[in-house]
Amino acid sequence: MTAQRVDYDVIVVGAGFAGLAAIHHLREAGLSVQVFDKASDIGGTWTWNRYPGAMTDSESYYYCLTFSKELLQEWKWKQRYPDWQEVLSYFHFVADRCAMWPHIQLETEVVEATYIPERGIWKVRTAAGDVYTSKYFVSGMGMISEPVIPRIPGLERFRGPLFHSARWPDGLEYEGKRVALIGSGATAVQMVPVMCKTAESIHLFHRTPNYILPAMQKPMTPEWEREIKEHYDEIVAMCRHHPFGMAFRTADGRLAVETPPEERERIFEEKWTGSFRWVFETFDDLLVHPDANRYAAEFITRKMRERLGDPALADIVIPRWEDQPLFARRPPLDHGFLESLGAPNVHVVDILHREPIREITERGIRTSEREYEFDIIVLCTGFKAYTGALEAFPIRGVSGRTLAEKWRDESPSIMGVCEADYPNFFMVTGPQAPFANLPTSIEQNVIWITRCIRKAEEEGVDVIEPRPEAERAWTDHVAEIHRQTLMAAGDKVHSWMMGANREDKPPRVLIYFGGANRYYDIMDESAERGFPELEFRRLAS
Repeated sequence: MTAQRVDYDVIVVGAGFAGLAAIHHLREAGLSVQVFDKASDIGGTWTWNRYPGAMTDSESYYYCLTFSKELLQEWKWKQRYPDWQEVLSYFHFVADRCAMWPHIQLETEVVEATYIPERGIWKVRTAAGDVYTSKYFVSGMGMISEPVIPRIPGLERFRGPLFHSARWPDGLEYEGKRVALIGSGATAVQMVPVMCKTAESIHLFHRTPNYILPAMQKPMTPEWEREIKEHYDEIVAMCRHHPFGMAFRTADGRLAVETPPEERERIFEEKWTGSFRWVFETFDDLLVHPDANRYAAEFITRKMRERLGDPALADIVIPRWEDQPLFARRPPLDHGFLESLGAPNVHVVDILHREPIREITERGIRTSEREYEFDIIVLCTGFKAYTGALEAFPIRGVSGRTLAEKWRDESPSIMGVCEADYPNFFMVTGPQAPFANLPTSIEQNVIWITRCIRKAEEEGVDVIEPRPEAERAWTDHVAEIHRQTLMAAGDKVHSWMMGANREDKPPRVLIYFGGANRYYDIMDESAERGFPELEFRRLAS
């Protein structure tokens, strides 16, 4: 280490996948690392998202850290998609097995982080007033951890519980209660089929139609587990080389636009076995060719209409391809949502075309047509994706400008891991990183960060300075890739993946759409070339 005096070599904020991966890799590099998290438990998003039905949309056996072959063999998943309790159990298994607890400090909210240029260190202040210093400061706070609270008049007036789904109150009883869910994305899709079993009524205030794919949950059998564990090296490699970081095979060049309609339908039907793999293992052109995308969207639409039954309800719930291509928004996975919409105690309120919400009242929700009375109101309104957690408290660089101020009009970065004007600072899956299976991307990010810090330490360097020209080049590259995708559909696509769900700033390109596998290659190339995007220098003596 250099002569800079600090409490820790590295401070990490966030005890989810990023925090645990950072502990492993940075500790292996001989660095002292401390992880702070304001939650009372490890698990990141799974500490907060404890709503009924909360579970992963990635299959369990690749929704995990892969740095240890022993851990992959020892842990036993219970089902195809683990719920939040099972994921938390997995986190505890990793932390216990790898003796990570001494590096984790819970119930510690970081409220300010400031770079001290003359010393080349970061000063981190907590809500309790404690101040810690580190040479390197790492955000592992996650891309979907800061909730969006909509600007609906009267939120403070409601007499009953009103909260965001990611802040589900401990001990809340909803059985026999009248419940309102505002929002119809992945969270509501998971909540409705569970809550409608015991709630007196569920009113889903629905704005945005979604293509919904079947999850087809199933238990982990001994035979399936044995097959997975015998091929874990291959599975990990598949994730590393897949455009979305998942253990999916490709369609081997098969194109929907070159396949006769009858054969195309047969393949679509044969592969309709659950998960996002349907999109990637049927044809290789569904996300790039408009006609192929439309064929896939029409197939999903037919499947959804069959399960909904009610044509009027289908018109509200199902998107039109002309308005929204497939994967212009992230499609939710369905665990019985479509069937539950036909339950007698479930009511869908179309707030996009028929009954926009006017205000929250003491008793419930008033739309343009009437007032509904409720016992509980849940905001299923999503997150400030990629940047929200980094903007929630001031993170100040050399200039004293906060990240929130820097990102007012756009959110530039270097590969989603570095920011010009913020030396010795790293982000795990920050803005302009890919949208992919998060454990895969997180590990790739942490490996790059560790290699970068290791180079600085081995060379006796004090400061790692991201180059502004590299940030501009990456941001321009990400924008150019975005323009070539179906996401670039102008004002028609109101997606949280573009930050369009936020009312405090304009939409912007937040995601690298060139493929997670290509992104991982770029990161490896950067490390092999000595990190040309960065300047490594010593402090002036």
